[in-house]
Amino acid sequence: MKVEVPRLVIAAPSSGSGKSTVCCGLMAALAADFKVQGFKVGPDYIDPGYHTAATRRVSRNLDTWMVSAPRVKATFARAAADADIAIVEGVMGLFDGYEAKTETGSTAEVAKLLNAPVILVLDVGKMARSAGALALGYRDYDPALKVAGAICNNVASESHARWVTEAIEAIGLPVLGCLMRDPDLHIPERHLGLHTAGERADEVARFLERAGAIVRQSIDLERVWRIARSAPPMEADVDTPSYATVQAKIAVARDPAFCFYYEDNLDLLRLAGAEVAFFSPLNDAVLPEGTTGIYLGGGYPELYAAQLAANAPMRRSLRESIAAGLPVYAECGGLMFLTQYIIDLEGNRHEMVGALPGYSRMQERLRMGYRLVRAHRDTLLLPQGETTRGHEFHYSDWEERPADAPYAYEIAPRTGEESRPEGFACGSVLASYVHLHFDANPALAPNFVKACTRWQSGTPEGNIR
Repeated sequence: MKVEVPRLVIAAPSSGSGKSTVCCGLMAALAADFKVQGFKVGPDYIDPGYHTAATRRVSRNLDTWMVSAPRVKATFARAAADADIAIVEGVMGLFDGYEAKTETGSTAEVAKLLNAPVILVLDVGKMARSAGALALGYRDYDPALKVAGAICNNVASESHARWVTEAIEAIGLPVLGCLMRDPDLHIPERHLGLHTAGERADEVARFLERAGAIVRQSIDLERVWRIARSAPPMEADVDTPSYATVQAKIAVARDPAFCFYYEDNLDLLRLAGAEVAFFSPLNDAVLPEGTTGIYLGGGYPELYAAQLAANAPMRRSLRESIAAGLPVYAECGGLMFLTQYIIDLEGNRHEMVGALPGYSRMQERLRMGYRLVRAHRDTLLLPQGETTRGHEFHYSDWEERPADAPYAYEIAPRTGEESRPEGFACGSVLASYVHLHFDANPALAPNFVKACTRWQSGTPEGNIR
């Protein structure tokens, strides 16, 4: 399949430069008149939610460490097929990825894979002519990468804007616009990063409206279009979706407490023969009728712990379903929800489902990073010894976990590094702090659906045999 959609990548020297704000503003400004498809490099769940709100089209993740390059290109091609323009938000700094010696997993790798030009967002708040040196280094560091323009952020005054613009354009890189310093134009943050778009829809709408207006006033959108249209055609191997006959109904928890899902995971479950039925552990009393499997994704259960604890009917429904052998896959926040209780940062204890022994306690330290995953035993998703890739991002620990509770995985940051046991797999339950992208291993989604159909047909346990 030949992909000819205009496209560009928004990148920066580092996190905190303002690329998310610029990206959201640019999407909002263009989406008023065009079909804009958003993408996010890496494993982040939160930025795609803002893209989706800005464009009214579901944003997709492009992660070249967890997912193979051909599959990343196919994801891009499918999602952008009917769009007028595709905008890809980078991750961290332009060249930051899985390791120091290669570009694996970096924004630069994705930009080259997509034949997409790059626009740099530079925080020039504490520099003047040095902005030219910074731009020069990023433009020339990788000759195979096309850095086509810059946007200056955090500019103090009109004279400051002239200085940084002259310095950057002196090295031959066009400046597409300057955003003045605006302390109110930020996506609010908290202990696990940014607030999710779904938590505060009215405030998000106001933020996007303001960001879009500022972008229209401050950035030369015609030059942005010229850069996007300069992207050459890209070849991608895209399969025509062939949906299997519906064999299972998988209830997927989706509300402000459980909102971390890759849209591709849900699509792959549907392709494998699942009907995806959303439910809210915060608000619903029971699981959707006819449920044959449960997917509890990540999110912020600790922030909604009191409300989750108060919803005793849902917690009881989940306990009874698990006791009946219903297959359950729980990631990160989902694992926390299945423990006996959560202790939040204030030391308050909140009763949870109680399907797993021990409890979850919030910590001040963050555990994060990509993980190589090997199944320690047969699970809903993988048979013993099979591998996939995922990532961790959590502030909680699972405490008082019994020593004899069966682990799900052996995980390691890199090949050859020491691994450690992780997660829980027993009977029909698989729970882990590791987030998985189902496109990393083509067996993951079909195995889950098969486990659900076996339960429906009377097999007492959902694990792979």
